[in-house]
Amino acid sequence: MTRPGVCFGGPSPEHDISILTGLQAVHALADAGRNPVALYWSPVGTWHEVPPDIEASAFAEGLPRSASEVELAARPGGGFVRADRRRRPVPVDVVVNCCHGGPGEDGGLPALLDLAGLAYTGPGQRSAAICMDKLAFSGATEAAGLPTLPLWLLTEESPSDDAAADLAGVPLIVKPRFGGSSIGIEIVDDLATARALARSSPLLRDGAVVQRYLSDITDLNISVRTWPELRLSAVERPLRSDSTIYTYAEKYLTGEGGMATAPRELPAVLPAAIESSLRAAAVEVSHLVMARSVMRIDFLWDGGDDPSGLWVNEINPIPGSLSWYFWSHEGDSLIELLDDLIAEALDGPTRRFVTQGADGTALRSVGSIAAKLA
Repeated sequence: MTRPGVCFGGPSPEHDISILTGLQAVHALADAGRNPVALYWSPVGTWHEVPPDIEASAFAEGLPRSASEVELAARPGGGFVRADRRRRPVPVDVVVNCCHGGPGEDGGLPALLDLAGLAYTGPGQRSAAICMDKLAFSGATEAAGLPTLPLWLLTEESPSDDAAADLAGVPLIVKPRFGGSSIGIEIVDDLATARALARSSPLLRDGAVVQRYLSDITDLNISVRTWPELRLSAVERPLRSDSTIYTYAEKYLTGEGGMATAPRELPAVLPAAIESSLRAAAVEVSHLVMARSVMRIDFLWDGGDDPSGLWVNEINPIPGSLSWYFWSHEGDSLIELLDDLIAEALDGPTRRFVTQGADGTALRSVGSIAAKLA
């Protein structure tokens, strides 16, 4: 029988939400008799196995007492091993990646799992890197001819003078270049304030992007699944409060179920042309980013009937609760979603690294390194 390991937590601002997603998956797999291994990634980067029946409150004050340290050996035949003298392997056949933000979602963890030869759910390293870089994703969608709002890198020198003139006199939205869940997003009055924020906010330390803020705009989201074929969920319209953006608190801290119970219209009531354009764009985005497992694609809509007022905004490669609330609406249980993700991970080969050309020819022709330096 396949034994899944569920990875959650991680050194990320989204650490706590990742715990909730991970525990949802662990409990569903355990209840269905799948015998999961719960693998907790702490905020400082250490790995620990915890009991599969553990509750979220056990993590509220730090590392649970029931945790036992393990390590991830990123080498052929590696994987998770117990951090003791005997170095016994942790029996895991496939990893369910429930890590939001940081190295769990931006390609860091997938790359380690590739090196270890472990099958895993969620995006591969290349896909994750594109999805979690707002500037790269925006550039890729624009190059593919998909509708997207202009987005600029924010530094002391950027945007350029021409772009800065276009941004003058209007409110701006500043976002972390890498990251999700609305964490670190701010609305500011001008470019000078945006640059000051980029210098001072730790959430923007790795990079920031800026664009015009549109106040009368509606968020629309859709989930995609890729197994056994590409499927689209119904479209969601989150029902936000009077806040200027759809906030982290509204997404995850509303009610007991977090994002699964946040207020929303699902399916969203939309003009036929808008829904048709959104669904077609979602398919194109899925192919563009090499989507795998389950993802959520976020759109912005001006509320009109013309598809020119619909734009691709962002993509979430490992969405909160694995987007289960979308698929619950379609009639699928969480364990059915997880079984599909695991089946897809096991069906595809683990990533193979190509060494063709590394045959020593260049090394034999060099002579001494001293001569090369001279």
